[in-house]
Amino acid sequence: MDGGFKVSPLKLNAGLGQLEQWNEDAIKVRAGKLAESAIEVWQSPKLSEAELKQFRKSVARTTEYTIADHPHLQTQAVSEIFDAFRKEVLALNPCVTEEFLKLYVAYKAETNFVDVVPQSKRLRLSLNIDFAEISDPKGIAKDVTNPGRWGNGDVEVALSSLAELPYVLGLVRQAFERQMGNGADS
Repeated sequence: MDGGFKVSPLKLNAGLGQLEQWNEDAIKVRAGKLAESAIEVWQSPKLSEAELKQFRKSVARTTEYTIADHPHLQTQAVSEIFDAFRKEVLALNPCVTEEFLKLYVAYKAETNFVDVVPQSKRLRLSLNIDFAEISDPKGIAKDVTNPGRWGNGDVEVALSSLAELPYVLGLVRQAFERQMGNGADS
């Protein structure tokens, strides 16, 4: 436009036409002036504590679960199997931890390597290993790559008696060793 910033009708541009240089310092000075103007024009609202409380997010409490939150683990048959299973899994390595969650119990090293979903007559185990990688001569493992399940992993195994425990622990150990790098090809 004719006259440039010197004749700009915008109040925002007032004074720009008198500048001899437009450099970093000039930009910082202008930014400071604009910030002061913004504070005057758009003042923050003055709200009471009661009004502010309506808009504050409440911090969700983390729910901690225990064995008592899993009713199927309270029955004698399943409880006996679970107790023996957990003892063996926790003995795999000192780094193994147990975490009771809402729907299952997770056993972790770096991440979950086996999750236990307690059911009325058995434990349903989800092994965190690709189905193609598991060595299962008895063929009891099931490929659950696509169906939705509680727990992590592509391999499902049922544990319904103490007699099955040694074999099932061998499958669990494969998932653990795979996670720890002892079962990898590389």
